[in-house]
Amino acid sequence: MSDDQDHGFETDALHVGQEEPDAEARSRAPPLYQTTSYVFEDAEDAAKQFALEKPGHIYSRLMNPTVGMLQERLAALEGGVGAVATASGMASLNLATFLLADVGDNVVTASSLYGGTYTYYTHTAPRNGVETRFVDTLDYDAYAEAIDENTAYVHCETIGNPSLVTPDFERLAEIAHDHGVPFFVDNTFATPYLCNPIEHGADLVWNSTTKWIHGHGTTVGGVLVDGGSFPWEEHADKYPEIAGDNPAYHGVNFRERFEDAAFTYAAIARGLRDLGCQQSPFDAWQTMQGLETLPARMDRHCDNAMGVAEFLADHPEVSWVTYPGLEDHETHDTASKYLDGGYGGMITFGLDAGYDAARTTVESTEIASLLANVGDAKTLIIHPASTTHQQLTDEEKAAAGVTDDMVRLSVGTESVEDIKADLDQAIGQATN
Repeated sequence: MSDDQDHGFETDALHVGQEEPDAEARSRAPPLYQTTSYVFEDAEDAAKQFALEKPGHIYSRLMNPTVGMLQERLAALEGGVGAVATASGMASLNLATFLLADVGDNVVTASSLYGGTYTYYTHTAPRNGVETRFVDTLDYDAYAEAIDENTAYVHCETIGNPSLVTPDFERLAEIAHDHGVPFFVDNTFATPYLCNPIEHGADLVWNSTTKWIHGHGTTVGGVLVDGGSFPWEEHADKYPEIAGDNPAYHGVNFRERFEDAAFTYAAIARGLRDLGCQQSPFDAWQTMQGLETLPARMDRHCDNAMGVAEFLADHPEVSWVTYPGLEDHETHDTASKYLDGGYGGMITFGLDAGYDAARTTVESTEIASLLANVGDAKTLIIHPASTTHQQLTDEEKAAAGVTDDMVRLSVGTESVEDIKADLDQAIGQATN
């Protein structure tokens, strides 16, 4: 394949990072390099690699050929200049915060967030001296009002979990950049197949690759993608890890050394080295297998989700349905602008009978599995108020968009008629 030829997403999902077969064995599948370390050519080669003066593989906590293929592929699909694969999505979030925020800094984030992200910001980040300022996801004036000279970044989710709202990325990017801070987006629910936040002004993107990117419920992972767009050198005093003479890496200025990919290399050399949150070669190898079929799976997820959402909207026992593809969804127009070709595989809905009926529904399905994951090829169901968002106060649940009667549904790739029939019988058991 020619490096200067543009290819479609479906082609890049299969080939980027391994345009030619493996040189040693001529393997068409990506090889699995299950090794901790690599033999240097000589002492000078070792010294130059450790000084970041020569590319290569030093140690698999920092870099690995299999992981490198995944990173190159995801960077291309997200439209970034580099990517760092991590042990989980939460590891990606923590890695970015580690690099960008210092003691006394704050983060401004949308309040509609995955429960783990919410508790990271409310309980973990503060232990490191970082304050979190939550704002209504769609109140753009509130973002601007919350930012001050100590704000490290502005954050939101492409499709909020579990509210499923899609904010206006271009407005948020403008707000963040007007205040001299990067705009950071969790793209997990959309994946790069449906949305490319970097095209709309995001500087950094993270994903839990555990979800749709891998898509088969076997492998936990995350990725942090560098858009290469933020002018770190203009804010060197604020971001010394990236644009200053880094004392933790013998004075290297990552911005001067690696230019647009400064954040990527700082995340590797400082973040992975010291936090040890790297993705294993085996997990990266597994994730690439799932990534190859992402376009076909995502099309099916979206088609099925629309069919199920329409079915639930007409169900007599269902009081409300939230799905970005429905015209009555509060951010349907914004989702239509930013999501390309589909509205995702997530639905939330409520039952007239309330909390107990919602809990009975999730334990009565026969096809949908009651478990704490989303983005599997199989349909998954859960009651957020008593599980994923249980640790939140009533006020925090309300801010996150979680209600007692809410059922969260990750729509799989099974027959859509079978999914609808399964939900119908489960709701029937809960309400009769």
